[in-house]
Amino acid sequence: MLKDFYNYFIPRFDWIPSSKPSHPHPELAGKLLQRNEIHVPEEQLKYLIQQSVLTEVDAIERFVWGYRCRRCGNRKHDLFAKMPHANCGKECVYCRHCIQLGRVMDCEPLYYGSSSLQWPEYNCPCQWEGELSHHQEKAAAEIKKIIHHGKGELLVWAVCGAGKTEMLYPGLTLALEKGKRICLATPRVDVVRELYPRFQKAFHDVKIQALYGDSDEKRGDASFLVATTHQLYRYAHAFDVIIIDEVDAFPYHNDPTLHFASKRAAKPDASIIYLTATPRKKFKRRIKSGNLPSVFIPRRFHGHPLPVPTLKMMYNLPSYSKRNLLPPAILNTIRRQQSTNRQLLLFFPSIKKAEETARTLSTRGYQVKSVHSEDPDRERKILQFRNKEYRILVTTTILERGVTFPSVDVYVIDAGHEVFDEAALVQIAGRAGRSPEDPDGEVIFFHSGKTNALLDAVDHIRDMNRLADRS
Repeated sequence: MLKDFYNYFIPRFDWIPSSKPSHPHPELAGKLLQRNEIHVPEEQLKYLIQQSVLTEVDAIERFVWGYRCRRCGNRKHDLFAKMPHANCGKECVYCRHCIQLGRVMDCEPLYYGSSSLQWPEYNCPCQWEGELSHHQEKAAAEIKKIIHHGKGELLVWAVCGAGKTEMLYPGLTLALEKGKRICLATPRVDVVRELYPRFQKAFHDVKIQALYGDSDEKRGDASFLVATTHQLYRYAHAFDVIIIDEVDAFPYHNDPTLHFASKRAAKPDASIIYLTATPRKKFKRRIKSGNLPSVFIPRRFHGHPLPVPTLKMMYNLPSYSKRNLLPPAILNTIRRQQSTNRQLLLFFPSIKKAEETARTLSTRGYQVKSVHSEDPDRERKILQFRNKEYRILVTTTILERGVTFPSVDVYVIDAGHEVFDEAALVQIAGRAGRSPEDPDGEVIFFHSGKTNALLDAVDHIRDMNRLADRS
């Protein structure tokens, strides 16, 4: 009942003319834009509207029960406000939820770009020469099937390091050969930066674009987009295939407007594929009830088990943490680790502690840097770490998922902190042992008291290893 109610109130665009525009503009196709995002003179804008290339739609809809933002779907009363508008001189309503994309006001329309363009049909677009494992082939076949038939959902539940990206290649090949438009969206910017060059290498003759907040590319006029989920606020009925990677990650899993945006960005007959190593309860319930088809891959692509974390109790961790210091036992463990051939990922629950620890380790002569969500230089630092220009990378949960380093050990400091839920800890542990040349990375969770999240994460990893042994 609630689902029907929600679907009824989702802003739809079915009524918009769908005839093929006489002057197609790929940069507008399937877009939902403000006037200042359409870089054409006023006369040309009127012409595009006349030709059904663009259609005006209300930016803020009014109902008896309140307002709804046409761009992000927000309906929360406290996330709307009023302010005088310079042009109309009235007190106008605007949406605070998606204001980072530009203020949407009820006195200014949004413009919807017709999505009925013919995208290129590529002949043999995939140049990847690797081979899929038996388990990967199983998932790849299901992905191809849903893309071939269209109009459906599929959850791919695959452990960290199972090779989810490679599983997509056969399905993506089929979609591109059929002239379908694709968007792979993920909640994390760092995952976009990780995946984009991999797709470019595998499909080097295909026009692929990466879209995120500060990306160089802004047009979004390619038939294959790799984007953050927030970029989907700007699309409506645009894609034949939508893949949501890391579907359990923050902020996607607990933000209903991002779920709304991903559904709206899909065409009515689109294929929607969810990828995750740690599905949330909502998806597990849908699988159990039979209304979400799924495929389960419990084994890593190289066949080795997931590294099981070691729990190490540190009674003095809180007192040292207050002073932004590490207990001597942890420092000794780091010193011993540095005598190995592996690099080290150190995870902390806060930016301040990560930066302070990096400075402390640097004064002790270690090759170390820190990265976090507010670091403007994080892309370069991550690349340097991947190129082994230094040994230790201190980070927050921004690197918990979607990034691959060939040979690392992973330590989580204060792993019982509320920031580290079960999914985060499983994903963090999954950074280790990803290479077939070095599948046995060490994972240590340092804590001052066991939590349910800690115990559940270890149980989860052991369960996956048991299931892999049986498969």
